[in-house]
Amino acid sequence: MNKPLRRIAIFCGLLVLALLIRDNWIQYVKADELRTDTKNRRVSIERYASPRGDIIVGGNPITGHATTTSGDYKYKRTYKDGPMWAPVTGFVSQAFGANQLESLEDGILTGNDDRLFFRNTLDMLTGKKKEGGNVVTTLNAAAQKAAYNGLKKQGGKGAVVALEPSTGKILALSSYPSYDPSSIAGNSTKDAEAWKKLDKKNNPDDPMLNRALRETYPPGSTFKVLTAAAALEDGLYTDADQKTKSPLPWTMPGTTTVLKNEGNIPCENATLRVALQYSCNTVFGKIGSDLGNEKMLAEAKKFGFTEEQFTPVRSSASVFSDNMNPSQTALSSIGQFNTAATPLQMAMVASAVANNGTLMKPYMVDELQAPNVDTIEKTEPEEMSKPMSAENAQILQSMMETVVEKGTGTNAKIPGVKVGGKTGTAQHGVDNSENPYAWFISYAKGADGSSPVAVAVVIEDDNAVRDDISGGGLAAPIARNVMEAVIKSKQ
Repeated sequence: MNKPLRRIAIFCGLLVLALLIRDNWIQYVKADELRTDTKNRRVSIERYASPRGDIIVGGNPITGHATTTSGDYKYKRTYKDGPMWAPVTGFVSQAFGANQLESLEDGILTGNDDRLFFRNTLDMLTGKKKEGGNVVTTLNAAAQKAAYNGLKKQGGKGAVVALEPSTGKILALSSYPSYDPSSIAGNSTKDAEAWKKLDKKNNPDDPMLNRALRETYPPGSTFKVLTAAAALEDGLYTDADQKTKSPLPWTMPGTTTVLKNEGNIPCENATLRVALQYSCNTVFGKIGSDLGNEKMLAEAKKFGFTEEQFTPVRSSASVFSDNMNPSQTALSSIGQFNTAATPLQMAMVASAVANNGTLMKPYMVDELQAPNVDTIEKTEPEEMSKPMSAENAQILQSMMETVVEKGTGTNAKIPGVKVGGKTGTAQHGVDNSENPYAWFISYAKGADGSSPVAVAVVIEDDNAVRDDISGGGLAAPIARNVMEAVIKSKQ
């Protein structure tokens, strides 16, 4: 071969090599980036070319699909009782993406998960249309309905979380006000208008905020349950009916400020049982101060404070501060100062007490299913921590049951059922100027001593008369209805 031809051949070979390298770079190195590029409409068209799998509650789908009448997308998502289930499902929208379970389990629901590869390949060979799998939740439909209807009837804003203490299963997860994910599922002008109305900039009620998982509130007196647990675990006190060293009045250390109780209640040197029954700030504030910041923080962490929880939807971390002085620790130990908790977190506190001191990791996805309903993945209950010994948990149970039998939580009574609880009315705002939050945490016990359900309820009602706001008055009835719903569903 003469020199000019050899040069041409080498040049052509280099061009072919460059083409092969470029082709492989695009197909393998850049594949994911190109596939997920927002400008790649082929991906989104394929995403909505077949019906999406369902999210299941109690054997029934709470989602569905509809055929679109215009545009490139064939199907869009629909929701049954959308506002009630939105805190569980989240949304999936042709225009605005997805969040919560719809996003986290998108691979299963669209049928694109790698675990469905073999089945999808067989379907392609047989000509069967691609289908999405299902997400089976742990939710209890009756409990969710009781929670949502209770919040809706109350008005204002609020949230409810119910757990199964022995497993950590989430039985109810409700947030109010809510929204209908169906209204933003498409890609039309109507969907865009609905999205704009839901935006916090245009809607101060922020209906898309999942208050059960993402909002932290001062827990008020419900936190006294955790403070009592710390006192028992540290050995500061060993019995529910042992008198505490709690003078009245009590001046917080390093200050001239007297910690006040709500009304003329028997708090001087009160027992733990009486102190919880009447919700004595002085008793539990002094316990926190006596134990100190380090011990209180350690106990709070055992219950899940300071860390995000993943259910698998992320829950914000609840707050108990470090490096506090004794008076700050005292206020934090009665659920004030910097202390803040999600409703999920306070349900976890009640759940651990009810489960004889063992805290189970909360979760809301029971299993993932292939389109033919074969199980792909099953969630097994997992112990998260042991905040209390069984003996101390049972002491605390007896105290919480006294609160419901003859204390501030009588509105949570259920005939024939042993109920333990704790009310909370949490002050907030500059100089406590805002209407307080009403809290109630509780559990119900079966005849065998086991607990089928633990609940946390928080109500924030700007329109309520301040003097009428109390955890026992506003939140306890909702908790009672949720517990009753779970008990009846198990009968």
